[in-house]
Amino acid sequence: MNKGIRWNAAALVALIGSTGGCGYNTIQTYDEQVNAAESQIKVQLQRRADLIPNLVETVKGYAKQEQTVFIEVAQARAKLAGAVQSGDLQQMAQANAALTAPLGRLLAIAENYPQLKSNENFRALQDQLEGTENRIAVARQDYNDAVNRYNAYIRRFPQVLTAKVLGKGPRAYFELQTPGAAQAPKVDFSK
Repeated sequence: MNKGIRWNAAALVALIGSTGGCGYNTIQTYDEQVNAAESQIKVQLQRRADLIPNLVETVKGYAKQEQTVFIEVAQARAKLAGAVQSGDLQQMAQANAALTAPLGRLLAIAENYPQLKSNENFRALQDQLEGTENRIAVARQDYNDAVNRYNAYIRRFPQVLTAKVLGKGPRAYFELQTPGAAQAPKVDFSK
């Protein structure tokens, strides 16, 4: 009986020791870091989507004949908001890219209205939009760094075994969808 207890105790110690090196806790930690970084992307994209209606309304007051652009911006903004709600990174990246072109046209319209360029609300919205674009870039980089760390970790031995048992696979990177989308739109109101 004593041998049985010793054998069970030794087996328990060996099991605990072997699972300590399996990487379970680190996999969970890295997975949560990826989730947190993904959440930041969603927050910043939602912030961008929320700024757009104010910008549109400000420009609308000065450029009533530009209805087509307003409609395009509104539709693209709605798609971005829907994509953020869906949580699908691919869909968010595509919707974000789709918003860039009509938003650029909206900002170009503002170039034709000197009184709009000097409007304090418009300038404040421009600053907020530029800041948001920068935040999106930082959130995207933080997310991709977290995904890189997580993906590299679950590919190492013995963590690869633990990841397979847990059903944890590689996470997708947040990729920009269109050429030139890596940069925030640049608008020069100094003319």
